Amino acid sequence: MPAPTAAVSSQPRVIHSAQALVDEVVEVASLPERGGNAVATSYSRYAGGAVNILVAAARSGATAVLAGSVGTGANGDLVRAALAADGVGLSSPLVADLDTGICVVMVEPSAERTFVTTQGAERHISAASLQTSEPVAGDLVCVSGFSLVGRTRDPLLEWLTGLPEGVVVVLDPGDAFGGLDASVQETVLARTTVWTSNADEALTLTGVSVGEDSAAAVARRLPEGAVAIVRDGSKGCHVHEAGHTAYLPGHPQEAVDTNGAGDTHTGVLLAERARGASWTEAARRGNAAGAIKVTRRGPATSPTAAEIDAFLADLAGPAGVGGPGRTAGQTARGR
Repeated sequence: MPAPTAAVSSQPRVIHSAQALVDEVVEVASLPERGGNAVATSYSRYAGGAVNILVAAARSGATAVLAGSVGTGANGDLVRAALAADGVGLSSPLVADLDTGICVVMVEPSAERTFVTTQGAERHISAASLQTSEPVAGDLVCVSGFSLVGRTRDPLLEWLTGLPEGVVVVLDPGDAFGGLDASVQETVLARTTVWTSNADEALTLTGVSVGEDSAAAVARRLPEGAVAIVRDGSKGCHVHEAGHTAYLPGHPQEAVDTNGAGDTHTGVLLAERARGASWTEAARRGNAAGAIKVTRRGPATSPTAAEIDAFLADLAGPAGVGGPGRTAGQTARGR
């Protein structure tokens, strides 16, 4: 049975279906050996996970909504406070008598991160709880590959395959997507409008490197007309749309914390698209936002639209990003 249709949203929203967690971040000189010990030089506690993307979107002017579940303990309180601080809505009812889980993040001096994640109220979803966000045609619904494992997989798939025609499904695959059963992968890819990932995640799906145009290879796995965006760290990103791949250069910075940089890029990307920008222009601003974010400690420390404007205004000369993206072939010759 075909998905129902719905009226187009006059002001498209950014809706996230994934897990909002609490990041407990420790900075260490190096990771301990197995069975060993390390002394942290700092400790911080933030709302993270889906919060990062939604806050980044909200700070770039989008109406943002979390459709995922939130618990009722201290961690859930922190998540709700972080969402409320940036005007992000929460559509689903709270999960009674169960708190939100945590993600322990170990950050090394190189800004490399190592994660250990628990599972709590954020995994207690249903198709009905997700549907409280009431997506309509034009809205951008973000799906995480990490939601496609464990108890969240089946309700998410049920909801995803029943979304109204015209809802823009944005797949953020994460490390988890590459390990899914082929049937699950194909079900999700068949409903994906936009793929946005890092280079390693695209390589896992396609076996094609960034230099060989992994964005185009991803697009071949998606429905006709879909867009594929592949981030390559501080080098920038590639956007494949309408049969062509454009390279948008990045802005290398002295990073102090890369946790949430990809989420910042995605949040700004979706906010700009909701405001009517092309995917290429939206990704250009996402590159700038990611560059700003890595200079700040904490996962949900994305810049505002005004800060992105100022950053881009400071870029001078032909090496700036004010012009159109170059094709993948031109990029390879220019490096």
